[in-house]
Amino acid sequence: MKKICTILSISVLLFSCKTEKKNETSTNEVAQEETNTSEDEWVYLFDGTTTDGWRSYNGEDLPPQWVIEDGVLTFDTEKRTEANRKGGNDIIYAAEEFDNFELAWEWKIPEGGNSGMLYHVKEGNWGMPEISPEYQMLDDLGWEAINNAKLEEWQKTGADYAMHVPDVSQKITKPAGEWNTSRVIFTPEKVEHWLNGKKLLSFVPWSEDWEKRKSEGKWKDSPKYGTFKSGYIGFQDHDSPLWLKNIKLRKL
Repeated sequence: MKKICTILSISVLLFSCKTEKKNETSTNEVAQEETNTSEDEWVYLFDGTTTDGWRSYNGEDLPPQWVIEDGVLTFDTEKRTEANRKGGNDIIYAAEEFDNFELAWEWKIPEGGNSGMLYHVKEGNWGMPEISPEYQMLDDLGWEAINNAKLEEWQKTGADYAMHVPDVSQKITKPAGEWNTSRVIFTPEKVEHWLNGKKLLSFVPWSEDWEKRKSEGKWKDSPKYGTFKSGYIGFQDHDSPLWLKNIKLRKL
């Protein structure tokens, strides 16, 4: 009986070590995914010290609500509910247009907050979301209660807004006020959305499936949506405070 107990103890110990090793490997894989490029490949669009390159969408200057506070690019605005939304202070990094890229940034929003990062932005007599793909940033946990409305998955954090939904099994949802880390990788062969070290979705731009989603969904009456293959990086004013830092881009 003592011999059997000893064998069982050894088996449990070996299983425990194997599980710990597996978890460690998983963590290391995520870390490796985020650090597999050298730092000199990245260009900082915002490094915490200057707003050079940034200005309003369809404008000349940076709106006064966008300020640097403690090294953070802060959108200092009154939070409004969706029903009372006004907007109008979207910003773009206008120093350069980008086509294929990997973009990484950190962000947080308040309870009920809403914003988005948009790319391939072109200026004109249209709103950014009408033409530019958007990585959605939202308080998934509190938005519905505050706005007394129901969200679809394509409206939630990490979504390719109104086109592709995130894999909820991979999604790490943080409460409002906590920092998130996001990435978008764009190439003509594949686009990826990442959140907090996990890949949420991937799709092929301008593919038959992509065209079908566009023609049957929210953008069916927006012919220019997603048609530009290069453009500016932008952030949306959705009448919600927003905090951004370490915005950097690597050309692909």
